Amino acid sequence: MGKFLSIILLVSGLIAGAAMYYLQVYGFYDEVALNPGQDVILTPLDGSAPQPIEYSDFRAIDADSSPIRYRACFTTTQSREELAQLYQQATQKHPRNAPGWFDCFDADALGEALADGSATAFVSVKDLIYGVDRIVAVTDKGQGFVWHEFNECGRKAYNGHAVGPNCPPRPEAN
Repeated sequence: MGKFLSIILLVSGLIAGAAMYYLQVYGFYDEVALNPGQDVILTPLDGSAPQPIEYSDFRAIDADSSPIRYRACFTTTQSREELAQLYQQATQKHPRNAPGWFDCFDADALGEALADGSATAFVSVKDLIYGVDRIVAVTDKGQGFVWHEFNECGRKAYNGHAVGPNCPPRPEAN
């Protein structure tokens, strides 16, 4: 009887582990539909409304389970130097990892490119969702990447700390 119960526990654990792995890596993600002229936008230096840039080969994934699961890849003919003269640069230098199956987004390689100066990160949209900014990075080779990142207010809010007077009020819960 003990062996039978051990086998049931072992099999149940394996099934639960496989299900958790699948849900984290594949289950919650959906392909994002192309929205021409709105997929890749950057905030101008004067802080006015974000503007679209030229892009092609756009691919994106997102999940409703978290505000920071968005990842996208694209190509652009605009140089990062040209973009830097027109749009706000972001201080974010550490992109979040994407699932391994979303092979166009390599967070490690992008992080190295941001660190060595062969890529530049830009502010796409501040507070896209309360406390979450959209960041766009463009490399010397015209490859572009998009991800969501907590801003200072978001880090405080999502950690349960008081956001302080420098942050906008939190939106009312539904």
